[in-house]
Amino acid sequence: MRILHTMLRVGKLQRSIDFYTQVLGMTLLRTSDNPEYKYTLAFVGYGSNPDHAELELTYNYGVDHYDLGTAYGHIALAVPDAKAACDKIRAAGGNVTREAGAVKGGSTVIAFVTDPDGYKIELIERKDTASDAGLR
Repeated sequence: MRILHTMLRVGKLQRSIDFYTQVLGMTLLRTSDNPEYKYTLAFVGYGSNPDHAELELTYNYGVDHYDLGTAYGHIALAVPDAKAACDKIRAAGGNVTREAGAVKGGSTVIAFVTDPDGYKIELIERKDTASDAGLR
């Protein structure tokens, strides 16, 4: 077994596509519109299945926001340099909510950003992260 994708419901599909592609450096992999059932899907990622897990952005017609609830935590992305990633995200208009620094009680360098719908994304510094990642 392996993870294929994670689904997030979003309030404005294009705004979310722009964030994940322009701010976080993902690629729009494919879209699917289903007018009969009133939803549109957009899949984004740093590569596509079967080699990479994807993020499914789901827009339900007429729903512009969601209550995130208390069960959701965050999406984690590996980056080679968390401070540089924060600088790049901020320059692209992204919202950095925790600057790069050591995790409490440890030495791993992390940071947090928030997408336009309020979902948290953790950046975890990993020096072995592929050089072709969108958040160099």
